[in-house]
Amino acid sequence: MKEKLEEAVNTLRVDYMDIRIEDRHETRIQYLGKKLEQLGETDSFGGTVRVRDKGRWGIVSFTDMDDFDKSIFLAAREAKTGKSEDYKLAESPAVEDYVKKSISADSDPININIDEKEKLVRDYNDMILSSDRINNSSVFYKDVDVKKYFVSSEGTYVEQDRTECGMSIQAIAKDGTNVQKYADSLGGIDGFGVVKNLDDKIKEISEKAASLLDAKPAKGGHFDCLIDQRMAGTFIHEAFGHMSESDHICGNDKLQKEMILGRKIGAEALTAIDDGTMEHGMGTNKYDDEGVLCQKNYLITDGKISGRLHSKDTAGKMGEKVSGNARAIDFKFEPIVRMTNTYIEPRDWTFEEMLAGIENGYYVKGSQGGMTNLDVFTFSAGEAYKVENGKLGEKVRDLTLTGNIFDTMNRIDAIGNDLIMYNSGGSGGCGKAGQAPLPIGRGGPHLVIRDVIVGGR
Repeated sequence: MKEKLEEAVNTLRVDYMDIRIEDRHETRIQYLGKKLEQLGETDSFGGTVRVRDKGRWGIVSFTDMDDFDKSIFLAAREAKTGKSEDYKLAESPAVEDYVKKSISADSDPININIDEKEKLVRDYNDMILSSDRINNSSVFYKDVDVKKYFVSSEGTYVEQDRTECGMSIQAIAKDGTNVQKYADSLGGIDGFGVVKNLDDKIKEISEKAASLLDAKPAKGGHFDCLIDQRMAGTFIHEAFGHMSESDHICGNDKLQKEMILGRKIGAEALTAIDDGTMEHGMGTNKYDDEGVLCQKNYLITDGKISGRLHSKDTAGKMGEKVSGNARAIDFKFEPIVRMTNTYIEPRDWTFEEMLAGIENGYYVKGSQGGMTNLDVFTFSAGEAYKVENGKLGEKVRDLTLTGNIFDTMNRIDAIGNDLIMYNSGGSGGCGKAGQAPLPIGRGGPHLVIRDVIVGGR
């Protein structure tokens, strides 16, 4: 493969060319209630050719090596007809590397029979449905084994092996017209063990869904909030991480004015990082999908914007260095700027100290999704508790957090010492530009945010 790809990438007299090829095996199993909805294994093979010449891109995908030479020709032809943009791609060092799996054979999902995987998913699903007040469920399992080949006209050749494994789990409780649900997603790159021995997790998810039936709706208004590590991870990923992706910044005049390096946008204690090198992270790779070495990138340092995430294309447009954040969910898509493992750096506050400092507010736990519109966000909590005079009170439900991201980050009053990272798995992950779910990690410590806009009933 190496000789063929290196020969092909130098056949054209163009400014730049790269080729990505993937050989992929995937297992999917899903139970919806008592019904086995999905059970199967698929193999796929294909690649993408990208050509850039005189400021124009040509991009063509293929699923058969018989179409390989034709795809190169078509990409070159497309690069002659597109819109020309006057900038050079950012440079990255040429490397040759072979990245092998680091997991043992007995924990590699590809070596485990699908019947064993199905039984595990079925047992978890039965466990959810056997819980009191739970009337429906969803358990989705997915593993991926992929070998990636990358070659560029700059002299880079990289082969990478990667294994992903994870689950998405949801319990749905019902009492008359009152329907409540609680979901969680987990995964990893360390083998099948990440989805084993989850009985306590399944019980916890079921109990939380059932307990929400008895919880009163949260009261809306402005409140001080203590948010847990999962919500902190969702907050920094969704509300700020996406704004740090430079393909959003390049074409948006408003973001270009707001996302100026060095601008103070948060509390002085706030530091946020996207780290593609983090051990055990679901977003971790040695190289991104442009053959660029992944890095630890500081997005916010001491409350000021200190970095952005880039592909070779966006780094070239903005005259900055590559960051190792060009990622694609598979060979059918071109690499775009994506996060890897994004988190808030911990400080020195304890949970007890932060809780004691809230006189009238909420303790917000977990995240059940949300949305952002540039600098405005809305997130739904998994569960929440009233806090009065530094003490936890009754559980509440239907609580959302909303506001302007820059204003909210300046309202961060305390950052905990208890960082936890969460890996996406199953159907969990990040979505952008039709590419989903992309495996990522996110996390943070507990945070206190003052005067947050809380939505409720």
